[in-house]
Amino acid sequence: MTDFDFLPDTAPMPVIFAGHGNPMNAIEQNEFTQTWNTIGKEIPAPALIVSISAHWETRGAKITAMPTPQTIHDFGGFPDELYRVQYPAPGNPGFAGKLTDSLGENTLSGTSDWGLDHGTWSVLKHIFPKADIPVVQISLNRYFTPEQHYSFARELALLRNKGVLLFSSGNIVHNLREVDWYHADYGHEWAMEAREKVNELILSDKHDELINFKKLGTAVNKAAPTDEHFLPLLYSMALKNDNDEVSLFNDKLVMGSLSMTGLMISNIK
Repeated sequence: MTDFDFLPDTAPMPVIFAGHGNPMNAIEQNEFTQTWNTIGKEIPAPALIVSISAHWETRGAKITAMPTPQTIHDFGGFPDELYRVQYPAPGNPGFAGKLTDSLGENTLSGTSDWGLDHGTWSVLKHIFPKADIPVVQISLNRYFTPEQHYSFARELALLRNKGVLLFSSGNIVHNLREVDWYHADYGHEWAMEAREKVNELILSDKHDELINFKKLGTAVNKAAPTDEHFLPLLYSMALKNDNDEVSLFNDKLVMGSLSMTGLMISNIK
């Protein structure tokens, strides 16, 4: 990998996967946003954040390469207050270019056509509310298999020792057709089964089974009827090594068919 001399040498940074849930979390104060805020106070301040969000899929993997990424409001039907939210974190085109050169343009290419979507900013707004840490976002290559996503993420592992926080955002359980709008604190039985099964695999380090999540049975298939909200989990798990421990946070189902479960991977040596 290219030498990132402009970034500090550090102990391995943590890795975070966040279940982002409803975009309204961006402007609400609740148990989930309070946990995100606490995380921001407890982890080392990163020099730079690399984010992978469920809400940006492209032909080939892309990376934001502009100095000032726009705040993208990629949703509809919400209060005006939510559309007025801005997360003015700077980008880092120099870093984006070096990473592209390191991985090769066939693997990753820079773009100015995106920014930070709500999978990124609705959570980072609570973790780092000052928006003063540079953020670059990497898209999900819609033509990758889950195994290829995992392998691609492995190539980013060395960035953990350069003060880079690798952040991914999706939902382990994400079935909008099964949402129960009238019961906020509730999970369907199949959703509870899927969450428990995936959590067990996370905590027992069963990466191969997570990569092959489509073979985990009816409950998980119903929890992840499409891939894009599950795949960011693989990006975080791929960065775990033998000196790390995994802890879960916000491990709760809401509205029947959405999980807010997040995880942190932390170095213990």
